[in-house]
Amino acid sequence: MNQSLSSLFDITIDFDQSHLFFPRIVIALLAVLFLWIVISNAGRIQAALTGKGNKFRFFEPNADQFRLLATLILIPLYFVAMDQIGQLIPNMGMGFLLSSIPFMFLLSLAYLHQRTSRLIMLIAANAIVAPLFVWFLLGQIFNISLP
Repeated sequence: MNQSLSSLFDITIDFDQSHLFFPRIVIALLAVLFLWIVISNAGRIQAALTGKGNKFRFFEPNADQFRLLATLILIPLYFVAMDQIGQLIPNMGMGFLLSSIPFMFLLSLAYLHQRTSRLIMLIAANAIVAPLFVWFLLGQIFNISLP
């Protein structure tokens, strides 16, 4: 051990790889969740693959097709919009901010069961305040670059 005590506090950042830190965490969490789903449903998966038991159905009866379709459309649009806005207004996190507000509003509206003016106003307030807070905290306070 030839290291001095002061070298314990030295931090070296590899900027060529640092942008991969959070995606690696997300991928690892998704892999763990996938394994959990497969293990917890192993019997149903086995029955579906072998043709035993009930017939395999992709959707449960009376599944909410509208919410599924809205989610599957809004998520890719969100990422495309984030990229496009981020290219128009670079290096300010505006892609994240200006695409997150309508995304949160529309997704929340799709999952809303009772549409009252009060609930729509709460959704609108949340869709504005939450992305602004995250944008301010990450982009301005912690200086984390956002798309």
